[in-house]
Amino acid sequence: MKHACSYAATHAASLADPAAFWLRQAQQLPWDTPPQQALTQDANGFYRWFRGGELNTSFLCLDYHVQQGRGQQPALIYDSPVTNTLRTYTYASCWT
Repeated sequence: MKHACSYAATHAASLADPAAFWLRQAQQLPWDTPPQQALTQDANGFYRWFRGGELNTSFLCLDYHVQQGRGQQPALIYDSPVTNTLRTYTYASCWT
């Protein structure tokens, strides 16, 4: 795990070189295909974040947390005052 930085230092780094900053942040995710650049601009002038990168967002939402040992932690809390229903779903219960 990386050491914690101050908010001010992190904010300054994000402003100094946003593309490099966000590419470093993206490298902390388990990409199926990592992006080579954080921000690109296409021929029509549209900006694209992490173009060419591929993630499995379902994996990142559930499986990753189970693999990291957090399977018994709450992943979703359903609380309805209308029906007086309160249910807690763990990462593992959502995963199976």
